[in-house]
Amino acid sequence: MLLLDVGNSRCKWAHVVAGHWAQRGVIENAAVESLLPVFAGLPPPSRVLVSNVAGASMTARLRTLLSLWSCEPAFITAAAEQCGVRNGYRSPQQLGSDRWAALVGAWQQERGACLVVNCGTATTLDSLSGEGEFMGGVIVPGMALMCESLSNRAAQLQAGDGAVRDFPLNTADAIASGALRATQGAIMQQFGLLQQRCGLARCIVSGGAAEPAVAQLTVPYLWVDELVLRGLQVMGENEA
Repeated sequence: MLLLDVGNSRCKWAHVVAGHWAQRGVIENAAVESLLPVFAGLPPPSRVLVSNVAGASMTARLRTLLSLWSCEPAFITAAAEQCGVRNGYRSPQQLGSDRWAALVGAWQQERGACLVVNCGTATTLDSLSGEGEFMGGVIVPGMALMCESLSNRAAQLQAGDGAVRDFPLNTADAIASGALRATQGAIMQQFGLLQQRCGLARCIVSGGAAEPAVAQLTVPYLWVDELVLRGLQVMGENEA
């Protein structure tokens, strides 16, 4: 089975054999066609599952890339219910496929209330109840996007290579520290709300931009590598 998680910036993939990740990789979206020789060297997968949030043009590029195999790739969308998770959205398919797969992966691991944090170009914070119900979630700009936005829209606020400080004394440090604190504040706020609603809960963190966000995070958390891919694996193994 081949799994692909195509985000706004990068494509993550894993080749699964007998439940284990035999090979995996990551590449910038702009260079996704360079995966062709890599994929050509893999045994033909029985299934190909794709989460793509990079738009229709990327879907077309992926279909061309994956056409070297006879099996039709399945581009997943959020469902009303799947693999034990119930979707609280009024229109279930409006929920991003990456968020849905991450929720499925988190539920498979925890089977209890948890805040699912995925840090990338955007940071998503989605809440699962102890019964597997997706209660809702928030989306905030990723830390890099926050810094870029200030640099692009405010002439006197140039991010540069800022460092995180408790009490920044230059603009670059102030921007970097503010982006981090905003992200951590969102995590702590949502986790507190989830605890108020559900009592005992866990915080699950994943994503390529997550490492700085959790460096000084006061909320106890569990790091899960490539949670979207793990959710896709659960879908593929339970709906063969």
